[in-house]
Amino acid sequence: MANIRDIAKLTGYSVTTISRVINNHPYVAEDKRQKVLQVMAELDYKPNRTAQNLSKGRTRNVGVIVPFVDHPFYNQLLKGIMRAAFAHQYKITLLPTNYDKKLEKSYLEELAAKSFDGLIVTTRANHMDVFLPYLKKNNIVFCEASGLKEISYVAIDLAKSLKESILYLKEQGVKRLGLTLGRSKRISGNSILTIEQSQKYFPNFSADNIFWDCIHAEDGIQAAEFFKEQAVDGIITNGDEVAAMILAQYPSNAQPLVIGRENLLVSQLLHFSTVDHQLKQCGKAAFQLFYDEKKAQITIPHQLIIR
Repeated sequence: MANIRDIAKLTGYSVTTISRVINNHPYVAEDKRQKVLQVMAELDYKPNRTAQNLSKGRTRNVGVIVPFVDHPFYNQLLKGIMRAAFAHQYKITLLPTNYDKKLEKSYLEELAAKSFDGLIVTTRANHMDVFLPYLKKNNIVFCEASGLKEISYVAIDLAKSLKESILYLKEQGVKRLGLTLGRSKRISGNSILTIEQSQKYFPNFSADNIFWDCIHAEDGIQAAEFFKEQAVDGIITNGDEVAAMILAQYPSNAQPLVIGRENLLVSQLLHFSTVDHQLKQCGKAAFQLFYDEKKAQITIPHQLIIR
């Protein structure tokens, strides 16, 4: 197998010159560069990129912490992250946690050991205090808002989108509001915010009308039965697929007003209202913050789509 010294011998150039060509160093005469590249091609020489990156203290690999990947919300975020990462010739390593705090902490230890150049955290299982010691020496970008100035994040404005959704349903004459929310154990900040907004703008809102642990589309079947018993006439869901499944359980002439989330194809086909949080843009911007190693706090605009 050819090595860098073989190329130097065949071209008559120094090992330093060959190394500069391999690493795209700007200060190499074009005729020398072309000759080196020609010999590399003839010898079918492939540089060891892993060794090169490690010598520079870089892996060109970013870890992405997600609770799970089989969910439209995180899937949309990941699409944005991946497109931006691939455009910059970065690999991504998916780090699913299923909200396991110990597993999430182990990923932080891998970051500290330089297994990745940085992390993009789509959501946390641990309190932010667990992350703070790692921020001092590592590049971490969050996809959740934080009031801490040392945190870099790109986030959606969930409070504002919830307000718009709730007030719309109220204007349409909804009397009994229902919600679908995620995990009932270790309730997320987003779920707490959703309840607070519902209580704020819908004074007669009852927590009895919350269907918990609604994560996947099939959970919408049980959610619909629950809402029928509760006699709710308006529902804010945590996903378009859930919203579609709920509507499918009602006769077409007796469906409640439903608002989905993320403007997936199913919401267009079934023609129900939804909120587009521009998650692909959010993921793209999160990677860019990581890549630029920039401290910033960005909120991505959303759109309430009425159908």
